[in-house]
Amino acid sequence: MVETGLKLCLKQDHPIKLDINLRCQNNEILALVGPSGGGKSTVLRAIAGLYPIQQGYISCQQELWLDTVNTINRPTHQRAVGLVFQNYALFPHCSAQENVAMSLGHLPKNKRLQQAIILLEKVHLKGLEQRYPRQLSGGQQQRVAVARALAREPKILLLDEPFSAVDQVTRRRLYKELIQLRDSLAMPIILVTHDLDEANLLADRLCLLYHGVSLQSGTPMEVVTSPATAQVAKLMNQQNIFVGKIVAHQPKKNISLLSWHDRLIEVGYQSGYDLGERLCWMIPETDVILHRRYQVSKGERENPFSGIIIDYMLLGGYVSVLIEIDKKRKMKLTMSVPLHVARRNGLKKGIVITVTLLTKGIHLMPFESLR
Repeated sequence: MVETGLKLCLKQDHPIKLDINLRCQNNEILALVGPSGGGKSTVLRAIAGLYPIQQGYISCQQELWLDTVNTINRPTHQRAVGLVFQNYALFPHCSAQENVAMSLGHLPKNKRLQQAIILLEKVHLKGLEQRYPRQLSGGQQQRVAVARALAREPKILLLDEPFSAVDQVTRRRLYKELIQLRDSLAMPIILVTHDLDEANLLADRLCLLYHGVSLQSGTPMEVVTSPATAQVAKLMNQQNIFVGKIVAHQPKKNISLLSWHDRLIEVGYQSGYDLGERLCWMIPETDVILHRRYQVSKGERENPFSGIIIDYMLLGGYVSVLIEIDKKRKMKLTMSVPLHVARRNGLKKGIVITVTLLTKGIHLMPFESLR
């Protein structure tokens, strides 16, 4: 049975290796993330029928677009796809209204310009219909491109790095508009982005691609806090990834004990790992909690570690702090705190602080080399 939303499976060995499985439901934004060359744009091209696939399956809104087993491969013009390119690809000699109208070929000529006005109003460009691309800001050009993509009455919207060409203030405004647009469209939206913060902010689900392989899919929170492997954790820009060993299980207390060099750490009960088994573990920066320097608080017995601040970096309203726990063993932790917390506690390079590693934030993964 062909399903609603998008279901995709791509597999080939050359010229670009692909082993990708993903789904995206209606009214859902799926972000494709990962380093350059991971296959993100190739997936969009395959959905649109612009890239030949050796072995695969693509269904969208109960329509079968590709099924290589049954030699089904709909051409591009038979796939109702709305595609927004990174550079928007607007015709410079045409007004915003004319750019949109050119994608309304399925309507009678006398109705195209009026429908273009309706679509431009939908993306908040009322009153700018007669402006040419050079007279529009980057954000306005992007909205014209979205209106043009919607002109084809698509069954899916594909966005290829749509925010990379605009400034941060405009980007934030466009984020809100995309979320509003998602709620008004009964279709899946696929967003390609290199920006993990952007993906976490916008996506209902994300899929991590690496060298043409989909490593993990899930909600942003799932992939960030519960990566399947240390490789996924590194690609998701996690800083606190280490090797340890399970040394005890205490099911009555619902904890297991993890050895990190000569230190013991309490983690949630992990019956799937054997005693003595080496593994990788990680903790997000946000789950490394600063002990107040001038006032003792309860709960500070939970995996406490003390060390010296060896790096202090201001990132917007937050401060990234690198703590050296043991120089000889190269034990370091990274934490992130709001700027006001850093100031209140007098954080700076060279001072000694104590932190807690939240038990619930520690995530275990199969062993692999971290080099």
